[in-house]
Amino acid sequence: MSTGSEVSGPGAPVPLLEPRDGLPPVVETDAVLAEVIVRLAEGHGPVAVDAERASGYRYGQRAYLVQLRRAGAGTMLIDPIACPVLTGVDAALQDVEAILHAASQDLPCLAEVGLRPRQLFDTELAGRLLGYPRVALGTLVEEVLGFHLEKGHSAADWSVRPLREEMLRYAALDVEVLIELRDALAAELADQGKTEWARQEFAAVLAAKPATARPDPWRRTSGIHRVQSRRGLAVVRELWTVRDRIAQAADLSPRRVLPDSAIIEAARSFPTNYQQLSRIGGFAGRQARRHEKEWLAAVTKARSSADSELPDATGGPVPSGPPPAHRWAERDPAAAARLSAARATVAAIAEANRMPVENLLAPDALRRLSWDPPQPCDDENVALALAGYGARPWQIQLTAEPIASALHGAQADRADTL
Repeated sequence: MSTGSEVSGPGAPVPLLEPRDGLPPVVETDAVLAEVIVRLAEGHGPVAVDAERASGYRYGQRAYLVQLRRAGAGTMLIDPIACPVLTGVDAALQDVEAILHAASQDLPCLAEVGLRPRQLFDTELAGRLLGYPRVALGTLVEEVLGFHLEKGHSAADWSVRPLREEMLRYAALDVEVLIELRDALAAELADQGKTEWARQEFAAVLAAKPATARPDPWRRTSGIHRVQSRRGLAVVRELWTVRDRIAQAADLSPRRVLPDSAIIEAARSFPTNYQQLSRIGGFAGRQARRHEKEWLAAVTKARSSADSELPDATGGPVPSGPPPAHRWAERDPAAAARLSAARATVAAIAEANRMPVENLLAPDALRRLSWDPPQPCDDENVALALAGYGARPWQIQLTAEPIASALHGAQADRADTL
């Protein structure tokens, strides 16, 4: 492994400049892929896995490069556009632990090409459980292993072909020390008595179901809070829908077709002709100009819609579960007191175990439990409720009894003050 010599002083991180085995060629044919599958099958130990997407450039979250590294097999860079079916790789690695960083981000795009790990070690999640304040891959590699990874291409357009050599080098280095990082973090987990906690968390990541589609995805348009009228919201909805259709057909990120800021400005100004539309900055872009008629038709449709066809200004369908926590003090002071007590309890447990609160227990589970606690509110019933909200056994073991005591104490304190 080439590291370079630009070390500023004792203890300074050593830069990783070149893959230790040299930069491998990109796998672009089925014949070469078959050779890679044999090498992976004959390797040993876990396999480091990473994927590069083109977020911000292309529509969706597909993989444009898949990187793997396994002891005895070396590093492989696979082009999933040229080789879109990687089920052979999956079969070769079916009993092998996959090491990923922030696995929930990459697992969906890997599944699209047929790679579905059965065993997982997530280095980001391990870092969180261990209490590292910053868990980006570069930061963990630097702090745990003492190497510096250049992350300048993390937001690059990985859909370009051919991929430049510096991008391929960056991609190869992303899996270069992932196995070593896994081993170091696994040792720390064992030292802190958190190995089983991590195992349960990794299993939960693998078992997680895909996120359900939002009923009104257009409501996530950045800056939509500035649109005050229902008819303005209709403009957002119609422009967002047209933009999404155009982006999908062109395989472009929607914001490259038309920025959110342009949609919001149109929803606030209601342009009636091309001249007014072009005065809004985003509509003057090269991509946007190609679709002037469609943009204007969308705004016209919103302007002419009957009141009954306009979207609800309150934010769409009422979500299930408790209301936002900032409203509890007014709507249900007793629930607000329970939540405050439960949050303080969970925060103390998280601090004692050196991990973020959200990794000890999902905030939504704590809100639901505080809003509608089980009756009787004892350890057993709280444990059952937490399990129903998706808490893992280790989380329940740590929190059920203290939370039950906190909820009961908050109720008793409030009763004493009434």
